[in-house]
Amino acid sequence: MHRVFVYGSLKRGQPNYPYMIDRSNGKAEFLGTAVTVQKYPLVIATKYNLVFLLNLPGQGKRVHGEIYKVDEKMLKYLDWFEKVPTMYQRTAVELEVKMVDKMADKEEKLSPGSIMEAFVYSTTTYEPDWPSLPTYDNYDCNGDHGLKFVLREDRK
Repeated sequence: MHRVFVYGSLKRGQPNYPYMIDRSNGKAEFLGTAVTVQKYPLVIATKYNLVFLLNLPGQGKRVHGEIYKVDEKMLKYLDWFEKVPTMYQRTAVELEVKMVDKMADKEEKLSPGSIMEAFVYSTTTYEPDWPSLPTYDNYDCNGDHGLKFVLREDRK
């Protein structure tokens, strides 16, 4: 089993969350919420208003998201979904646990304030102006930014 940190459209209540809970993709168990220990630029870019975490530690803001325990099948699915290695890369990130789901596997031994490591998907490459875009600490497709997320099936 692997731990994965999601910060964008795969979070609960976001457009791509159904892929996280589709058992045909593998198993994903919600463990809780966390924030990155380091700051990273979390930006919304492209004509489709996609959310990207730029692998530029120390810039941007501490990013809030969700921690999942996933099996090998789901990890491979997420790699495919995130287009690793062309669009995104999967790397390890240090997280500060904020909230632990009361239904989470007790073997995980997570507690608020503890530091843990998980995989995160960050951009492999990006446009030169992306680091100067507004940064966010918490993504919501219906947020104040007013940028409508375009689902994969609606992209032309």
